[in-house]
Amino acid sequence: MHLLPRDGAYFVEHLRELGRQVRHAAIAARQIATSAESQRLAQVARETAADTIYELDTHIDPVLEDFCRQWGRELPLVLIAEGIEDENGTEGMKCFPTGTAPADAAFRLIVDPIDGTRGLMYDKRSGWLLAGVAANKGPSTRLSDITAAVQVEIPTSKQNQSDVLWAVRGMGAAAARENLDTGGSTPLVLRPSGVADIAHGFGSVVSFFPGTKALAAELMELISLHCGGGIDPGRPLVFDDQYISTGGQLYEIMVGHDRFIADVRPHFYRMTQQPAGLCAHAYDLGSMLIAQEAGVILSNGLGAAVDGVLDVTSPVAWVAYANKALRDRIEPVMVKFFADHRLSEY
Repeated sequence: MHLLPRDGAYFVEHLRELGRQVRHAAIAARQIATSAESQRLAQVARETAADTIYELDTHIDPVLEDFCRQWGRELPLVLIAEGIEDENGTEGMKCFPTGTAPADAAFRLIVDPIDGTRGLMYDKRSGWLLAGVAANKGPSTRLSDITAAVQVEIPTSKQNQSDVLWAVRGMGAAAARENLDTGGSTPLVLRPSGVADIAHGFGSVVSFFPGTKALAAELMELISLHCGGGIDPGRPLVFDDQYISTGGQLYEIMVGHDRFIADVRPHFYRMTQQPAGLCAHAYDLGSMLIAQEAGVILSNGLGAAVDGVLDVTSPVAWVAYANKALRDRIEPVMVKFFADHRLSEY
């Protein structure tokens, strides 16, 4: 049996500290850049197999590695994150302390230091630190093995508050709003919407980038037609919000802002027989345990659970519903859409 060496509270405490350090580094990077240089944070630093690494990300990667280096002295770990590599050049994974064999690590830590870099680097919208911990089952360790998770808001320059969310499997989710000026915090209630339809509410099919927009629009039109009270351009009943951050999207459902969000880009690429483009990966969903513990219902868009191996390249499709009634209304429409396009199983 694979078990974590410490209780969930221990890991939540460490992940919250990691979030604070990453948040501080991101704010400092933005403050260092003058107004004339602010666009520098949006410059491409390098490309990886997982995603584009921007200049802002390069200010955060050393913080993550330093934190893991310190933590590894206490408990050996495997870090899984984009933009890192081990001493053998293996991308997306690194063991701490250096020289530790992956099989000897006490746990696996999957992290997205800034989920939502594209919005944050232009100071448009918050990014999020996402992190989850799972017992070390080797390369087969999956999202469903994550036992403790944290997500920490990395705010824009005009914000002085940051929301922090955490969960331990089977113990529910909790959250706090931290004041960055005073250091104080107040409890934050996580309460997904109980409304059973999407009329007069926010619901989205992800279409961040060209390549899948036509299919995303087609699916959204069908959902609106069958689950949102019809389509009337003069009287819109469903609102769209393309928040380029998986953690940010799940946050919007957890606090009751959105009714459903579907990020099914992997399915769209398969339907059109394209190579897998930029999709969500396991590190984007490393904190999805929080949403689940808060009552959000997750599926893969084909009627099965969301899951995936803890790596940085495998695409993951996910759909989040604020409640069961919404899933019961929307998912049959979605499953039929994919069946009509002859996509049912991988």
